[in-house]
Amino acid sequence: MLKKDYRKFYDRVGKTNGWDFSASKYTSEGVLWDFYQEVIKKSGKNSVLLDIGAGGGEKVLDVFEKFQFVVAIDNSKSMIEVAKKNLVKSGAKNVKFLVMDGFKVKFPNEFFDIISCRHSDFSAKENYRLLRRGGIFMTQQVGKGDKKNIVDFFGYKNRNSEDETSLDKYTQKLKAAGFLKIKSYEYDAIEHYQSLKDLAYLLMHAPIINDFGKKGDLEKLEEFAKLNMTEKGIKTNSKRYMIIAQK
Repeated sequence: MLKKDYRKFYDRVGKTNGWDFSASKYTSEGVLWDFYQEVIKKSGKNSVLLDIGAGGGEKVLDVFEKFQFVVAIDNSKSMIEVAKKNLVKSGAKNVKFLVMDGFKVKFPNEFFDIISCRHSDFSAKENYRLLRRGGIFMTQQVGKGDKKNIVDFFGYKNRNSEDETSLDKYTQKLKAAGFLKIKSYEYDAIEHYQSLKDLAYLLMHAPIINDFGKKGDLEKLEEFAKLNMTEKGIKTNSKRYMIIAQK
């Protein structure tokens, strides 16, 4: 999927799903961290958090109590509509969801103590501007080679093949923006999806296979499932990397 197509894709998914994948049942082996728990470790009760690419707010609403205030943004209007509904259900009073581009955040310089960005593009320069001195920027991204056996089987390139989203490229941008302390971590975990339905749900709602759902895709997925079925479920992989950068 090309970057210019992301907005349409996320708007479509947001209307029906937000960024909630709990309907897709699977188990994982080899996951080395929980991203928002790592964000909490770098924060304090008085920290003001900016969450970029918040989707339907599912993740940040699990941890809002750990922060003084949370501003969560997404450039998809439909995602933020879902997030606001989830906010009402949560009862959180210290969270604000806004439709806003992460490359042009309408907040003053040095306003935030910590910035999180999960599976979304970001501007290193803008994050540097927004963070107070000593503030922390953290991002988790999908690594190149994620769901490799699925992508190879379908003969498509997923978004992880784009060099602009690679660990090295993002690290270079953070250094160029002025961040001095930059650390990175990676893992390549094994995932087992319980059923064909669970895997199909993922592919319908995540940008892994271009326009998954076309004629013949489900039949092809059935063939993939037969070839990759184990006692634990349909096997694939989850490749992630995390960057922690201090201003």
